[in-house]
Amino acid sequence: MTTAHGEPVAYPFNEDAGLEISEAYSAARETAGMVRIQMPYGEPAWLATRYADARLVLRDQRFSRAMAYERDSPRLIEHISPGDILSMDPPDHTRLRTLVAKAFTMRRVELLRPRVARLADELIDGLRQHGQPADLVDLYALPIPVAVICELLGVPVADRPQFRKWSDVALSTSKMTVEEAEGNIGELREYFAGLIAERRAEPQDDLITALIEARDVQDRLTEREMLDLCMILLVGGHETTASQIPNFVYTLLGQREQWDRLCADPSLIPAAVEELLRFVPLGFGALFPRYAVADVEVGDVVVRKGEAVVVAPAAANRDALEFSAPDDLRFDREDDHHLAFGHGVHHCIGAPLARLELQEALRALTREMPGLHVAGDIGWKTETLVRGPYVMPVGW
Repeated sequence: MTTAHGEPVAYPFNEDAGLEISEAYSAARETAGMVRIQMPYGEPAWLATRYADARLVLRDQRFSRAMAYERDSPRLIEHISPGDILSMDPPDHTRLRTLVAKAFTMRRVELLRPRVARLADELIDGLRQHGQPADLVDLYALPIPVAVICELLGVPVADRPQFRKWSDVALSTSKMTVEEAEGNIGELREYFAGLIAERRAEPQDDLITALIEARDVQDRLTEREMLDLCMILLVGGHETTASQIPNFVYTLLGQREQWDRLCADPSLIPAAVEELLRFVPLGFGALFPRYAVADVEVGDVVVRKGEAVVVAPAAANRDALEFSAPDDLRFDREDDHHLAFGHGVHHCIGAPLARLELQEALRALTREMPGLHVAGDIGWKTETLVRGPYVMPVGW
């Protein structure tokens, strides 16, 4: 059993441009126990890269998210924004999650499928009208999840340029000062404060109005919690999906036979989305440290009370002990229980919506543009927590 602490290795491992997964993750999985890492900021942590270890840490309530905001937690960015749902443990986390969960049930989300399918078709018409080459990110990948989350929340789609700016800042790993980061977060909070004031005056059938009722009538959350929920839902509800649509297309076009299979057999698309979620390493590095509130045995390591662990889902999703031929893209995979949406109480609440959007985005493209190809230099995001193209010119 490993308890001694070796010299921590520098982290993160991945390059921010492109979608390659660092060989350092494979080496970490093959190391006895977990490896100790040192992020750009904060104290050292254990890194969970094996599927079994990652799953245990994510579900075991002997690991606390809230404690991370009482410590100099390991992180990729200097500033910390405590208090939101991502930083909570039950029962506070459960209280807030319950308020928004019914908006993202499988049944409620499935009712959106015709709307998302029509939107994808309309955007493809727009690509054709634009002409070749066209930017798949700006003209297709971004508008789909932005339109859907705006409809659910009750946010004007016309404000999309502001959303992109705020999302870029929220996910940035650049050397932004704490003051600059807090200033941008303050802008987003002020924006939602204005929308909330409008909904209080004129309620509508949207999530913001439902949260206002939970705040004003039922007293189930504070004003600050309501603002933070809106911010997280807006940024989280579109940015990851907007990145994964071009990521998936890029990956499929790089293995052209897989793209052609989807064009020939659309029934494969749900399975393809699950496999791409497992296969594509979206995150630049592991996030959201969890602190042990008691000594916990994780694989071959005893994590002592007060020590931090960070989980690398992309590495766990390539664990050969859990997935057969993990580095192959296979649409007939039966072992598809990936960790792309996390696990445990913090499992992504928007997972059903993301799946639907990704399925319909691929379905429309493979049906209407089977000859799709990259038609210029891809501009990759850099200095950000989420990897993917910022610009992706395509032809058809």
